[in-house]
Amino acid sequence: MLRRDKLIRMQIHELLDACLFAVAFWIAYVLRSNEQMIQWFRMDEVSPFEKYVWLYLVLIPAAPMVLEAQGFYNRPLFCSRLSTAWLLLKGCFIVSLGLVISLFVFKVDIARWVIVWFGALSFILVFAKEEFMLLILRSQVARSQYRRRLILVGTSEETARMRTDLKAKSHDAIEVAAELNLNEQTVPRLIEMLHEYSVNSVIISPKQANLDQVEAAIRACEVEGVDAWLVADFFKTQICRTSFDEFLDRPVLVFSSTPEASWQGVVKQLLDFVGALVMLLILSPLLLATAFLIKVTSPGPILFRQQRSGLNGHPFTIYKFRTMVTNAEQLKHELAAMNEMSGPVFKVTNDPRITPIGKFLRKYSIDEFPQLLNVLRGEMSLVGPRPLPVDEVRRFNDLAHRRRLSVKPGLTCLWQISGRNQVKDFRDWVRLDLEYIDNWSLWLDLKILFRTVPVVLVGTGAK
Repeated sequence: MLRRDKLIRMQIHELLDACLFAVAFWIAYVLRSNEQMIQWFRMDEVSPFEKYVWLYLVLIPAAPMVLEAQGFYNRPLFCSRLSTAWLLLKGCFIVSLGLVISLFVFKVDIARWVIVWFGALSFILVFAKEEFMLLILRSQVARSQYRRRLILVGTSEETARMRTDLKAKSHDAIEVAAELNLNEQTVPRLIEMLHEYSVNSVIISPKQANLDQVEAAIRACEVEGVDAWLVADFFKTQICRTSFDEFLDRPVLVFSSTPEASWQGVVKQLLDFVGALVMLLILSPLLLATAFLIKVTSPGPILFRQQRSGLNGHPFTIYKFRTMVTNAEQLKHELAAMNEMSGPVFKVTNDPRITPIGKFLRKYSIDEFPQLLNVLRGEMSLVGPRPLPVDEVRRFNDLAHRRRLSVKPGLTCLWQISGRNQVKDFRDWVRLDLEYIDNWSLWLDLKILFRTVPVVLVGTGAK
């Protein structure tokens, strides 16, 4: 299935699921407010439904986003019922939990059975919809309507490989009508095949074919009104995702190893700004008290400023509460032999440059809180690889390590929740950062944020 077809299918399912979640909430309310139900179970009366209508503003957009974050819409078309049920169960639980949090934040009382029935009903309705859609797709009428008939164009090795891939992944949604080798047969023969087999599309693998012949084949499909799909796997990449786009009205093939632009990315930016602003307001008394303690316990400025490498290595000024003596950077060279971290990064247990109050601030990561200003300025994110000093980045001995600069740096990441300073090898640190980049999702960010809280409160792994 082409990406655009998959996107349209996903958007249709998201719209249907949003409606089903809304219906589930209404049915749950109706069941709970039923007079017989109240009498049978001796329950209290509930408020009018109009009091809860505003929740639809949260529920309708949030429910499909949660399911998307769980990978519900990315599963194979004919995947097992168990996989569908498990992904949907997790999604319904998270949506129900989010509903409870919204009610708590806005101080709205609602019977707890409404939430319980809502979670169960939303699961039942969406799962029933999935089963109904599969029943339709497996019908003879749907198969004849939606099955694609293709001609594979390429060498015998390439067409055999494509046929194997299609058989394994298309689940009978695609039928290979014929194959053609442009190195042995001509474009007029392709035209004859188009007339003979009445195909929807032609897949062309141009690796070992003459580009003039490939162009002629594409033009033939253009004249006939048949889609021509050019397999663009000319270069073997290990990480990059390939996409097609336009730049200055010219078609371009994009090889990207960073998370692609999506609504999840937009929500991440919004979460960064709102989260940083709220945390600054809540923590302002603590920040003021910390600033006062630093000022009265050691000479020098309250804040420590340093050039760090941000997105794509662009330098920016990071802000931290000063936890060391004022000449710490000059003393760093004298302590080089005590460095406990392999690679370009400098880490020392019981660093003699740290002030008495600095030890406490570092243990509970209070010294990092001023970086919320960097998040507000758009230089950092709440979650992302930790920014390293510019001079340490210049000393990277493996160019692959620079890929950790392909996303915004953050306050916390997998490294912080995986033992922080217990990680001794810089390669392990980079591996965790790249694991985050390659598997990024909004759900992963939220999990990291939640797991960071106990790590900070307990002071796990801090030096």
